[in-house]
Amino acid sequence: MAKVVVTGGNRGIGLELCRELVRRGDEVIATCRGGAGGLEGLGVRVEAGVDVADEASVKALAGRLEGERVDVLINNAGVLTHEDLNSLDFGRIERQMAINAYGPLRVTHALLGNLDAGSKVIIVTSRMGSIEDNTSGRYYGYRMSKAAVNMAGMSLSHDLRPRRIAVGILHPGMVATGMTGHNGIPAADSARMLIERVDALTLETSGVFWHANGERLPW
Repeated sequence: MAKVVVTGGNRGIGLELCRELVRRGDEVIATCRGGAGGLEGLGVRVEAGVDVADEASVKALAGRLEGERVDVLINNAGVLTHEDLNSLDFGRIERQMAINAYGPLRVTHALLGNLDAGSKVIIVTSRMGSIEDNTSGRYYGYRMSKAAVNMAGMSLSHDLRPRRIAVGILHPGMVATGMTGHNGIPAADSARMLIERVDALTLETSGVFWHANGERLPW
């Protein structure tokens, strides 16, 4: 049984990750900004009031988890808004950077003391952060934030390798959640594939950009 921390665990992919992890017997700590939502009655430990874009909030979480080993940290919390060149909203772009790019690095840094040899750090990113795969433009804030967090994941893979901590940079697929207007595959299917990638992750595959289905993605 592994102890797994999932950020943004109260809805969408995060909720399904928590559900699947509990089902197979893992101990799950789910963080969320607001209320527990669908986590109620799921058998997870809920750490509410955690905003990955807020330094004090993340430090408080680290304080509550002090002394607990974390086997898998899944940085899942994220936000998507739509911007094209004619409707740029830099406030929304900055918010996406704060949550999607800085958030996973902030949380991972705060919980470094909980990670040890054999632990895994997961970043749920998007192929929309792939420069090579961008064939349609638009979505400036989301694309930029995901490209940035991909770079953070690569740097983490190098910096954590001496501590024998592997880093997974994972695209969940096009998933039917509120972020996508409920278009795509069921969140439960994505969660199961993501967990397969987490289980398969080793130091040898640390820092690789993977699709949840096992396909290696271009940067």
